[in-house]
Amino acid sequence: MAKVVPFKAVRPTRAIVGLVAARPYQSYTVEELESRMDYNPYSFLHVVNPGYKYDKIITGEQRYKLVKNRYLEFKEDGVFVQDEKPSFYVYRIVNRHKQVFNGIIAASSAEDYANNVIRKHEDTISHREQTFKTYLKTVGFNAEPVLLTYPDNEVIAKVIEDTQKGHAEFEFTMTYRDTHYLWKIDNEATIFILQNEFSRMDRVYIADGHHRSSSSYLLYQDEKETNPNYDPTANYNYFMSYLIPESDLVIYDFNRLVKDLNGHSKEAFLILLDEYYRIENRGVHPYHPTKAHHFSMYLDGEFYSLYLRKTNYEFKTALDKLDAQLLYKTILEPILGIKDLKNDKRISYVNGRDEMVSIKSSVDSGDYKVGFGMIPATVNQMKEIADEGLTMPPKSTYILPKLRSGITIYEF
Repeated sequence: MAKVVPFKAVRPTRAIVGLVAARPYQSYTVEELESRMDYNPYSFLHVVNPGYKYDKIITGEQRYKLVKNRYLEFKEDGVFVQDEKPSFYVYRIVNRHKQVFNGIIAASSAEDYANNVIRKHEDTISHREQTFKTYLKTVGFNAEPVLLTYPDNEVIAKVIEDTQKGHAEFEFTMTYRDTHYLWKIDNEATIFILQNEFSRMDRVYIADGHHRSSSSYLLYQDEKETNPNYDPTANYNYFMSYLIPESDLVIYDFNRLVKDLNGHSKEAFLILLDEYYRIENRGVHPYHPTKAHHFSMYLDGEFYSLYLRKTNYEFKTALDKLDAQLLYKTILEPILGIKDLKNDKRISYVNGRDEMVSIKSSVDSGDYKVGFGMIPATVNQMKEIADEGLTMPPKSTYILPKLRSGITIYEF
């Protein structure tokens, strides 16, 4: 059973929430960061990038302590205020492509993460988990929810629909032209209905935020094992999550670019591909695959389609059926010599929202030698891989919605 609980969110005031909300600071260019922090004193970037105040790069625990200081200053200045009652928060995003996402911000159980009620489909890196656990322990809050997905549920959908008929606490549009809405649910009867519906689910799935959820679990474990005053009801037993129905989740593909052919000539490379694929030259116009186990390739100014010869490849697990894994096992590793998809600098990734034109431009520029396109993974594939206890290769999915930091903050 999935355990979710309401919490007292710390939130910006309605008048400035659009100024506070921010993308993760790593996603900004240096120029974007400087512009936003020079001209917007309310941006949450000032909290998570405290060295900017001193014109200095600050790292490690010194940075974490300064993050906490900046956060406390925002609270002291009235930028943030805390709700008086534990609440669930209905959250709606309408992006510039008219894609709509509706879900509930809540606190999810760290114990559910340990017991596989919350299921994972990506590997996590130990040092990143430990680093972020230390960060959480020092700053005492989380400002960006983990994205979880659950099977579509009529009762929860009705609660969301009815709640959205009322006055929104927040309604604001970001510079990316995404419009965000937030409604508060503090009615005990409605809270009970939502908790009861989630408790009937034997599993939910992490869509985005594997490191944040694993680090939150490590924090919970650390408190449980070392805190003489451990409290099983305390906030550190949970982490902030945004739960959306599976039908609202949007998955794009992540396409691949490779810098060289691993010493092979173009002709030798095509011959090696022929062992696994039926190859057709599609000419100079951008071409994108339409079926599973079917790739597009851009090489030397031309597009190709690659159709898997199924007699040469055996599907034993859900992971074997994933196109990102198939590409790795038949081309990237055996032919192009790329074994470490996380760290090999010969490979780069382009999310599928940029289409095949981006791959063409990157190869034509000479920065890369060959590019591959594929269709997106499905929600069912993600779930099947998680259910089998397997993990996808890096950059197998580009998932929407992408959440903003600083809209709801979870203290512990």
